[in-house]
Amino acid sequence: MTNTIFIGISLLLACTVAFAASPNNTPTIESSQASSIHDFKVKNIDGKKIKLSDYEGDVLLLVNVASQCGLTEPNYPRLEKLYKKYKDQGFRILAFPANNFGKQEPGSNASIKQFCKKKYHVTFDLFAKVSVKGDDQCDLYRYLTKHPNAKIAGDVPWNFQKYLVNREGEVIAKFDPRTLPDDPKLIDLLEKTLATPEVPNE
Repeated sequence: MTNTIFIGISLLLACTVAFAASPNNTPTIESSQASSIHDFKVKNIDGKKIKLSDYEGDVLLLVNVASQCGLTEPNYPRLEKLYKKYKDQGFRILAFPANNFGKQEPGSNASIKQFCKKKYHVTFDLFAKVSVKGDDQCDLYRYLTKHPNAKIAGDVPWNFQKYLVNREGEVIAKFDPRTLPDDPKLIDLLEKTLATPEVPNE
């Protein structure tokens, strides 16, 4: 009887710890179990849960953004221009604010949204603040930085690193923060990826 009670208490404590340790108390897939970015769930800038599988069939550019960075001004207008040019071809930009570098994204989700909309008239998709490195790194960026493709893997070095994702959710290229959205190499690969039709599910 005593052993049964002890086991029951141990299981209860284990479940409590696991629940508390999960961000926002919401379990997500482990990055090591993911086969593409479509396996992840995230929150948008308004706090709504979004399945990245909802973007299946779209070509994506994932960017960790910041409002007070020297790269903010060169990137935001170009990102918006890029999005408007290619959105009708199934292109989406997913922007993830992060405060990891120089504390250059200190505001709340609401203030970040207001900044992006008012100053840069952003219409592409904004997501809730995340951590892209360190002990509190979010699952999506853990997957990206530990990607099985060595050309994709590696720590995020600064704000505005970019990942290009094909219609099947596969990360096909990484561009460092100094690569602007209108860089010819990025544009060339984006257009080639957009020209490739979605592979239908069998």
